[in-house]
Amino acid sequence: MIAAGRSASPASTLLRLRRDRPQPAAGERCEMCAEPIGEEHPHVVNLDSRALMCGCRACYLLFTDEGARLRYRAVPERYLHFAGLTVDGRAWDELQIPVGLAFLFRNSVQDRMVAFYPGPAGATESELPLDAWEAVVAASPVLAGLRPDVEALLIRRTAGGGGSCHLVPIDACYELVGQLRTLWRGFDGGSEARTAMDAFFARVADRSRPAEGVVAP
Repeated sequence: MIAAGRSASPASTLLRLRRDRPQPAAGERCEMCAEPIGEEHPHVVNLDSRALMCGCRACYLLFTDEGARLRYRAVPERYLHFAGLTVDGRAWDELQIPVGLAFLFRNSVQDRMVAFYPGPAGATESELPLDAWEAVVAASPVLAGLRPDVEALLIRRTAGGGGSCHLVPIDACYELVGQLRTLWRGFDGGSEARTAMDAFFARVADRSRPAEGVVAP
């Protein structure tokens, strides 16, 4: 016990503060207003840092106006499949992508297209030549409807020149890259990474609708 008239020692004060401190709430919280959010929640992109932020629905809706000049932008939920779009070997080389998987999007801050591909270090950027991108868009004008910063063209090239092409939310691309980073082995990723890519693209295909007839936003 502490004698009357004497102040508590620093150690006992720290112990009391630690004991009385409220325990942090379990689960994720909105990174803007700190409200609790579920495991499935929307994301917002910080246009300056390129960081994804977890958000509640209310905060997410604040940044859905595509015409507003804001620092943040809400990531939409649209998935499209470009059934007739292929990228041949020559075009792939022009895009400067050394592996068979890449995602491309327009960075509005830099006002240019950028391309990323996965690897053991995460997402690696390859600067995209403008003429190469224009050639791809010319073959499929609907690609001009990519929303800057928040939507990406996800391309996978398979053996024999085949492959698949989808328009996906940018957070889906970062989810895939994060998963592959833990599995990647060697130059091409290895069997575990390829299995993960197969499963991911199967889920994307299930969520995608045909891009034909879709009006560019």
